[in-house]
Order: sequence, then structure tokens, then C-alpha cells
Amino acid sequence: MSNVEGMTKCKNWIARRLLRRSGFVIDSSFVIRHSSFRSEPSFTVIELLLVIAIIIILAGLILSTVGYVQKKGARSRAEAEIAAMSAALENYKADNGIYPRDSNTDALTAVTDQTYSTKNPPDPVPTSYDADPRQSSGGPNAYKAASFSLYGQLSGNLNGDRSTITGRVYFQFKPNMLYPPGGAGTVIAVADPFGNAYGFSTAKTKYNENPATNPNYGFNPTFDLWSTAGTGTSSTQTEQLRATDAAYELKWIKNW
Repeated sequence: MSNVEGMTKCKNWIARRLLRRSGFVIDSSFVIRHSSFRSEPSFTVIELLLVIAIIIILAGLILSTVGYVQKKGARSRAEAEIAAMSAALENYKADNGIYPRDSNTDALTAVTDQTYSTKNPPDPVPTSYDADPRQSSGGPNAYKAASFSLYGQLSGNLNGDRSTITGRVYFQFKPNMLYPPGGAGTVIAVADPFGNAYGFSTAKTKYNENPATNPNYGFNPTFDLWSTAGTGTSSTQTEQLRATDAAYELKWIKNW
């Protein structure tokens, strides 16, 4: 090694030592790193539409299931209420010798064709003879009147004010069984879970008293008690089924 090369190496060594001491060290070994961000393919319009369609279908299935469960629950509740009121009517008869009865219960018929002229069981003719308590004329009035007679005799509250009890209580009506709902106002009907008035008829008893003059509109010789299960033709009904032919009455919940 020549003197020049030796001195040059010595100078370089001294310079590096000084740079290290002063903190200014430049590492000549660079490591090239790849970015962790990668370009991912985005959803296409068709894929987005497919996902939206699947969500809509699933939502429809859920809503239809909820509706079915609600109607099933309403029917089960109506069956239980009819059974409970029937038991109370038997207790009433045990005390009084007869079932609750007046001109309103004799007049109400457990059929969809009020005149019976075209009825041929089990294929009734549907009419506007529904039980919506919000209606003010025709058949619904007959339902309300007979239903209120049932309420007064079983509850002992003959004037419907919900508080004045003048007779023996055979059945304790819950607020959601009465119309108007909400626990306030004068009672005008016993309401089923579908919002309609229960039907209560003693037409068969009237017929048995004098078959020659009284038409046979009833089914049971004791009493007919039923719910129309939300069927009807009234445009004001929130829960309604515009049934035709036999389907109208066949959906009823009844004690015959």
C-alpha cells in the first residue's frame, strides 16, 4: 500500500468516526418495502341490485311470518275467550234457569245472509252483514246490541258505564275485550281480538218455542257465540278479509 492510499484510508476512517460521534450517521443499506395497500375490485351494479333484492325478499318473508303469528295468536285468544264466556253463561243458567236472552239476542242470526233466503249451509252467501262496531247501521248494529246484552248480564253492569254493578258478576271482562277500547267510555259491545263485536244469539231458542212462526236462524238450542275472525266487507275495518262464498263463514270461530 502506498503512502497516499494509506493516508486516504486514514482520513476516511477519521471522518466516519467524527460523524458517528456527532450523530450524523447515514446508513447506506436501504431496504425497499412494498406498500401494504392493494387495489381491490369494487362491487358491480348488478351485484348491488342482487343484494338489495335478497334483502327485500327476506324482509317480506319476515313480515309475512309476523302477520301469520299475530293472526294465529288472535284466533287462539278468541277461542279461549269464547270458552270462558261459555262457562260463565252456564253459571248464569245454573242460577237463573235460563241463559241470558232478550229481543236483541233473539233477533241476531249466526249467518252471513240475514234473510236466510239464499243460504244453504255450509255455503253461505256473503253480505255486508259484518260485526264492525264502528258501523252505525244494518247488521253491525244487531251485533253490537246482542253483544251488549251479553256484557250486561255477565258483568252486572247493565248501563255500560263500567262502574255501576247492579247484578251478580259472572264474568270479569278485561279492558281489551270491550268496545270502545282503552278502559274508558260507555261500553257498546264485547270486542273480539280482531276489533269486531262478538256474536251472541238465542235465535234457536226462539225457534224452538214456536217453530211454526219463528224461522230457524240458529244452530245451538242453548246459545250461539262466535267471532267473525276479522272477515267482512266494511272498508273501515283495519283487519279484514274480503271473503267470498263459503270462505266467509268458514273462517269464523264459533261454539257450534
